[in-house]
Amino acid sequence: MPRVLFVGGTGQISAACVPVALARGWDVTVLNRGESSVRSLPGGVRSVHADVRDPAAVRAALGDASFDSVADFISFTPEHAATAVDLFAGRTGQYLYISSASAYQTPPARLPVTEETPLENPYWQYSRDKAASEELLLRAHEESDFPVTVVRPSATYDRTRIPTLGRWTDVERLRRGAPVVVLGDGTTRWTVTRAKDFAIGFVGLFGRAEALGEAFHITSDLAPTWNAIYTTLADLLGVTPELAHVPAEAIAAVDERVGASALGDKANDFVLDNSKIRALVPEFAPTATLEEGFGESLDWYLADEARQGGDPHLDAIFDEVLRRV
Repeated sequence: MPRVLFVGGTGQISAACVPVALARGWDVTVLNRGESSVRSLPGGVRSVHADVRDPAAVRAALGDASFDSVADFISFTPEHAATAVDLFAGRTGQYLYISSASAYQTPPARLPVTEETPLENPYWQYSRDKAASEELLLRAHEESDFPVTVVRPSATYDRTRIPTLGRWTDVERLRRGAPVVVLGDGTTRWTVTRAKDFAIGFVGLFGRAEALGEAFHITSDLAPTWNAIYTTLADLLGVTPELAHVPAEAIAAVDERVGASALGDKANDFVLDNSKIRALVPEFAPTATLEEGFGESLDWYLADEARQGGDPHLDAIFDEVLRRV
């Protein structure tokens, strides 16, 4: 039985991948800090606890175990990537690095975006760190045959996340009749992908020698406009939305962190060509509509009042943005 190690395993993307790996016959080990999560691990998973930022602790926890594939969901900087090379070189036949489609050229010079699109995001440090990490890992592949596969998700969500700028805070604003901040004129397109759909493509890369030294984005072909995203949420909630269209720069002027996410990931048309992943993993074929995906998320939140409640800080940012425009 092939063996895979998930570094993470209970995040919004990784938690969807673990059961798919089990169903496909992989022996699954999950390495994380053992903290509580709204996403529990399924039966049959071996759980190992260590802080991945402490290499000595990881080595002690893993012992002499080796794996056919290692899927790393919690490396974000070149320093993290360098540690991963040190930890997993010689321990795995494949290291899958979760990067981000936000690392691509922003705004893109042409659509659709492919894996050959340059990695150039001047707006968001998160994205630049992902690109620099990719560079380090692919250089290690070229120089020492480190077996890396790069994977770039884009706006991937599960039932616990609403894929908008304000997430559940936006839903709370819709429910109480407050205006919601919509980027630009609302007509730019943004690619959204359910985690359970992403998982099919991702697990399909496990153990594939032809994926070594390669990069793949794994996203839906669904690229709704921001207006469609918010009106779909409003329709599911049974409310009439008040859409307040504002430029991303206006958000950045109020809050640098939220503004960087808007400018670097959400303010421009972003449509991706998934031909490369489909050629290698033909069973990857997302079909979820906005109504289906958002409906799952709303059902989960509304089933338990304890899951609800907006972020007061985000609420205040949106109110201040609206006051200024």
